[in-house]
Amino acid sequence: MKTITELKRMKTEGSKIVMMTAYDYPTAAFAEKSDVDLLLVGDSLGMVVLGYPSTVYVTSEDMIHHGKAVRRGARDTFLVVDLPFGTFRGSQDRILTEAIRVFQETGADALKVEGADEVLDTIQLLTSTGIPVVAHLGLLPQSASVIGGYKVQGKTADAARKLLDDAKLCEQAGACMIVVECIPHQLTAQLAAAVSIPVIGIGAGAEADGQVLVFHDLVKYGDHRLPKFAESFSDAGAVIQDGIRSYTNAVRTGTFPGKQHHFTMKEEELMNLYGGGSQ
Repeated sequence: MKTITELKRMKTEGSKIVMMTAYDYPTAAFAEKSDVDLLLVGDSLGMVVLGYPSTVYVTSEDMIHHGKAVRRGARDTFLVVDLPFGTFRGSQDRILTEAIRVFQETGADALKVEGADEVLDTIQLLTSTGIPVVAHLGLLPQSASVIGGYKVQGKTADAARKLLDDAKLCEQAGACMIVVECIPHQLTAQLAAAVSIPVIGIGAGAEADGQVLVFHDLVKYGDHRLPKFAESFSDAGAVIQDGIRSYTNAVRTGTFPGKQHHFTMKEEELMNLYGGGSQ
C-alpha cells in the first residue's frame, strides 16, 4: 500500500499518481490487481450507483456500506472516503463524531471534504485527531446547485488567485492531498507547484500530480452522460447489455438451461418419489 510519504515522494519525483473511484468489492479487487495507487469511495455513488439526481442525497450510512465493501476488495490500496453532504459542518463534536464513525467503520486511510474557507477548521480538527484529510477544490459537486450547475471554476484572475490561496491554506491546515476539479490546466500547473502535497486532477489537465476518474466513466458502465473531461478506456456497458440480451433470448427460446446445467436423481430415488420403489 502506498503511504502518504510515498505519495509525496511520487510528486517530488514526477511520477504520476493513479486514482479511481470504486463503490463495491469486485471493482476494488480489479483496481488493486491493476496497480491503481489510490481508491476513492466518492459520494458520486449517489448518482452512478444509487440513481440520485445529485450527491446531496448520500448519507454516512451509504458511504460506510460501500466503503466497507471496497476495503474488503482492496486491502492493500490507499483508500479515501468522502464525507457526505452536511456531515462536516456544525459543531466540532458533531463533525468529529461523524468523521470518526466513517473513518473507523470503513477502514479508510483518509477522508475527503469539499471546500476551503468554511472547512479549514474541520481539516485541522480531523488531522489533529489522527485522521488524514484530502481537500477538494474547484468545482464542488455538493455545492453545484448554489453556483448554478457544474461549471469550470477559476477562469478569472481573481478566482484563480483565490484557488491558489485556498490550496495553500488547506495544506497549512494539515491536508495530505488535494483533489482539484474542473479548473483551467494553466491554474492546475501553478497550484501543483504552490503546494508540497500531491494534487490530483479531474477535468483539470495533465499538469496535476495525478488523475482520478469515476469508474463508471472509465469503463463506460451505466446510462449517464460522459463528462467532457472524462474518457472511457473500455465499453463494459455494451458487453453487459449484449450478455443480458443473449440470456433473455436463451431463456425464451429454451436453450438455457441446457442438459449440461441439470442436476439428476438416481433412478431408484426417482422411483421412490413416484411410489414405485420397494418398501
